[in-house]
This record gives sequence, structure tokens and C-alpha cells, in this order.
Amino acid sequence: MTKSGPYRWLKGACVSAVAAVVCYWLWTSLSEWADGVAGAQQDAMMAGSTESLLAGIAGVVSMPVLLWVGMRVLRERGNRLLVILGAIVWIFAGGHVVEDSVSTVGTAVTLALFAVFGSLLSTVELPGT
Repeated sequence: MTKSGPYRWLKGACVSAVAAVVCYWLWTSLSEWADGVAGAQQDAMMAGSTESLLAGIAGVVSMPVLLWVGMRVLRERGNRLLVILGAIVWIFAGGHVVEDSVSTVGTAVTLALFAVFGSLLSTVELPGT
């Protein structure tokens, strides 16, 4: 395994799962807020577009922060690969489940696959970390 301990993969899976659920909730909540703003201002051009942009930014930017903080709370270091690649994958996975009409089962599967991906990434440490 790694120098951090034999359960690093489990910590990575738990942190990735919690981060995915929190980011999904944040992104969907803010997207619903943006839709409400757009619905209230139907006659205004580009109504709710700023709110939609903010929802997307919050949903994407919060992922690397949550991954890094979660692994640090669990006393794991050398998480650059998890944070960077996890954030990149979340842009696509999170964007798919939030912005497209994905069923509840599809959303659960996507979030679970993200947790598995995070678990695998957490076991790899870059040299010099």
C-alpha cells in the first residue's frame, strides 16, 4: 500500500462519496434557485443566467476543496492526484447528473462510481509528496 496506511482506499471512498453527495445537493439546490429566478422574471432577457452560472461554479469549485479537506481531516497526505483528477471528473459526472435529466437510479450509480474512482485515486501518491 502507501506510507499513509492500509485503509487509505477506504478513506478515499468515504471522502469521495460524501463530497459527491454534498456537491450534488449544492449544485441541484442552487440550480433550482436559478430556475425559480428565471421563472419569476419571464419577460427579462437572460433571466436567471447569472444564478445558473453561480450554481455551476459552486457545484464544481466545492469538489476539490471537500476532497482535500476530507482527506486532511482523516490525516492523509499526498492527495494531489485525488483532488485534481477528482475535480476534473466531477465536472463531467456532476454536470451530467445535475444538468441532464438523469433518473434517481442513474444519479445513485454515477455518485457511487465517483466514490469508487476516488477510492482508486486515493491509493496513488505522486513521487515527492
